[in-house]
Amino acid sequence: MKRKNIDKCRILRKNQTDAERKLWSLLRNRQLTEVKFRRQFPIGRYILDFYSPEFKLGIEADGGQHYENKGKLKDQQRSKELSKLGIRIIRFSDRDILKNLDGVYKMIQQNIEELRKSSFSVEGRG
Repeated sequence: MKRKNIDKCRILRKNQTDAERKLWSLLRNRQLTEVKFRRQFPIGRYILDFYSPEFKLGIEADGGQHYENKGKLKDQQRSKELSKLGIRIIRFSDRDILKNLDGVYKMIQQNIEELRKSSFSVEGRG
């Protein structure tokens, strides 16, 4: 299946924000609980900042525009549409990523553990 927006994804990867760069340094090479993440990953008409296909977990690094009314509404709609595909989205402000990376790490780790447990309980029912 050919994914859309490949060229745009490549441009976004080359032009990461400071917060995206810092978060990627934490997520790359399975450093966080040995989970594979991809960056600037296209799903449908959206591009997720970071995505784990294994857990269907998207992580977004949000700059200031995401906290204005228009940005909030777009993000809500986007999260709603992605949840229909079984994708969980967690969001962090750029400020949190830059100032509290340890807290961001713990929150991502907690979400992964929740997803592991729910995945295990579904598989265990068989």
